[in-house]
Amino acid sequence: MKQLIQNLKTGQTSLEEIPAPLVKRGGVLIRTTHSLVSLGTEKMLVEFGKANLIDKARQQPDKVKMVLDKIRTEGLFPTLEAVFNKLDQPLPLGYCNAGVVVEVGEGVRGLAVGDRVVSNGPHAEFVSVPQHLVAKIPDNVAQEEAVFTVIASIGLQGIRLANPTLGETVVVYGLGLIGLLTVQLLRANGCRVIGIDIDDNKLRIAEQFGAIAVNGKQADVVRFVEDHTNGIGADAVLITASAKNNDIISGAARMSRKRGRIILIGVIGLELSRAEFYEKELSFQVSCSYGPGRYDESYEQKGHDYPLPFVRWTEQRNFEAILQAMSLKDLQVLPLITERVAFESFGDIYSNMGASGSIASILVYEGEKALERTVVLQQQVVPASGGIAIVGAGNFTRMTMMPALKKIKAPVVAIASANGISGTALAKKYAIGKSTTDYREVLVDNSVGLVMITTRHHVHAAQVIESLKAGKHVFVEKPLAITEEQLDDIVTQYQQSPNRLLHVGFNRRFSPHSLAVKKALGRGPMNIVATMNAGFIPANSWVQDMNSGGGRIIGEACHFIDLCAYFTDSEVTSVCMNAMGTSPESNTDNASLMLRFADGSHAVVNYFSNGSKAYAKERVEVYTQGRTAIIDNWRKTTGYGFSNLGKIKTSIDKGHHKQFELLLNKMQTGGDNLISFSSLVNTTRASIRAVRSLQEGRWIDL
Repeated sequence: MKQLIQNLKTGQTSLEEIPAPLVKRGGVLIRTTHSLVSLGTEKMLVEFGKANLIDKARQQPDKVKMVLDKIRTEGLFPTLEAVFNKLDQPLPLGYCNAGVVVEVGEGVRGLAVGDRVVSNGPHAEFVSVPQHLVAKIPDNVAQEEAVFTVIASIGLQGIRLANPTLGETVVVYGLGLIGLLTVQLLRANGCRVIGIDIDDNKLRIAEQFGAIAVNGKQADVVRFVEDHTNGIGADAVLITASAKNNDIISGAARMSRKRGRIILIGVIGLELSRAEFYEKELSFQVSCSYGPGRYDESYEQKGHDYPLPFVRWTEQRNFEAILQAMSLKDLQVLPLITERVAFESFGDIYSNMGASGSIASILVYEGEKALERTVVLQQQVVPASGGIAIVGAGNFTRMTMMPALKKIKAPVVAIASANGISGTALAKKYAIGKSTTDYREVLVDNSVGLVMITTRHHVHAAQVIESLKAGKHVFVEKPLAITEEQLDDIVTQYQQSPNRLLHVGFNRRFSPHSLAVKKALGRGPMNIVATMNAGFIPANSWVQDMNSGGGRIIGEACHFIDLCAYFTDSEVTSVCMNAMGTSPESNTDNASLMLRFADGSHAVVNYFSNGSKAYAKERVEVYTQGRTAIIDNWRKTTGYGFSNLGKIKTSIDKGHHKQFELLLNKMQTGGDNLISFSSLVNTTRASIRAVRSLQEGRWIDL
């Protein structure tokens, strides 16, 4: 299928051939018939992409600070590489979609194949959308009308926050597409509306919709509002404009009545005057997108609806309200359509975005397209079972795995990604033959001998088992599993998969720093203190969700459990975990793990998220037989009391390159796992039982 993509590094907008997405549980697959170009949002993205690096930095000062912190801890060149990789990530454009349902996922109710629907899907021939971001189109509403639903819901949510009543005077500041839609919705709500803009054409349209219009360049808008409200001022001001200065927020405050409400829907400068707000006791609120549920993974992705008696208007119910307004002819959108362009001719719009008089541009998708979930980009010749397939195209794959595999000339023949965009971009960049959205395609590919899994943690176990059943060697980025039941299922399948390699991405043991320390240590009990200054991740991140990420202890601290097992040449026999706080949750990321090993060694793994970004992210200390080895952030190792371990300095090297090099060699020449299977199981079980230890408040034996 074809999809419209924005390159943030170059600013280029292109129509790319990518594999169609899979329908997901709780979602539907939609064949697009129309999509609306959001001239404001998409113009901003296009212009940002075309800007040079300095201008990009000026527009994102918060990101610049993050970059500077990363330079201090990881060095200049690794940071620059990370920045360029981030900018190289393709960005799908569009969020106003109308089409027809072609597949319905498990657990979806109220939607069926053949239904005409709207969604927040991007500009693409097929879109996969969760059910709460989809609404059915009434019979008397045309597709090209319905395509305005999502963007109109942005205005509607702002209105709901303003809570206007019959007869109130409301100012709409900015008469772009959202502003003109907002004018109509306010008029339907019984409000007197004053519209402000500097475009006479938009002012005329606003007047046709019943607004009192005023040109902000030709009149004193504050005096105008006062004159039209008998000196009282506006009951509410909805700001739908886009501007960098602070004039609009100041004007909104001065034209408001005492205890008036100001709602920001657009993007403007926000240096507020305390006096302007203080004297009138004004209320100010920023409206969030389409309504309650937006950016809530539980609502949008997991399908947990908010109960209607307590949250009357969710984003989906806002969609339905807009469609009802169209059906009742309270909302007229056809007069707003400036141009209708065939999807393949997208350049007619994007080459001249923001042209005078342009309000709403619609992309029309002509004809029914074939549903292809694999795209062949080039032909590759590899021996049977000699190729590598990657499942997952997230940050780790893009920024760590692919550059390392390229250096060792690994024969990657296919890549699978959920949405097809990131996987296809990587396939083109690294000359990979196939991109697919269905990872099972690579399991039946005879050219694939090794499957490398980098997906979200909760699916690792199932994908490992399926890959082993298909007769493939398997690499899985940590963790191997997030529950003991998953781990036990892997053990059962591995025992039935003779001569198959299974490796978990515990790369730290392959760092030159670890290798040097290991060689110098020898055998014997030791004390180890390993600290991860991991940094803050929001509580709503999937990593923090015990059901999808397993929490950061299971998902990330396992790295250092494996490293301790490597240094001691032993396995964990019991574990105890304590965490910060009086009642820490299972997904805590401020904890200390104590580990006992079979050889008598003892380790403490500290995993902290509340430290300074300016401090090194990782530090390992090993104490044994009157000697101490210190690994500082995988850049410097110092030995004290050793005759065979001096100082080692490198750029940051966490062992990824060496790990992949050894794994490729094992795949090609045969042999045992890089890390014994029993050790992989022991490390995984120790991380899972560490969380259980916290829950039960005691040591847990393995």
